[in-house]
Amino acid sequence: MSDLALYKYLPRLSEEALKEFAEWCILEHAKVAEIEFTPDAAKLANLIPNEYIWELIDQFLKVKPDPIRAGLVLPIAGKEADDHGLTGSAIMVDFISLYIKYLIPKDGSTGEFADQLLAEASKTQYDKLMEIAKKHGIDL
Repeated sequence: MSDLALYKYLPRLSEEALKEFAEWCILEHAKVAEIEFTPDAAKLANLIPNEYIWELIDQFLKVKPDPIRAGLVLPIAGKEADDHGLTGSAIMVDFISLYIKYLIPKDGSTGEFADQLLAEASKTQYDKLMEIAKKHGIDL
């Protein structure tokens, strides 16, 4: 299987591709974690991709479906993203993909089941990232 560590690929994406992946993570993949979120379109209108990414992530982080779980996951995703050494939009997209991925196994009653859910989430994110990269003409 291919390496599912998304952070290795994110710096190679254009801002437009990063924007598309961030949107997918927030608007679609977060539904797996049962997070309902509707962005404020007026605040996103006419923003360049970099600003759009940061604004969308900011709006999303203000939604806390389960404050305890979100509070536990936030620093874990933040530390992991920091350890990857990315900058700019790539670090924000890395962070949000990790945050959403770690919110998914809310029903992991055993460690093995939680690990399985995380693996499935990683695979789904990887597949979507590869699809977006290909669409934007980026060979990863």
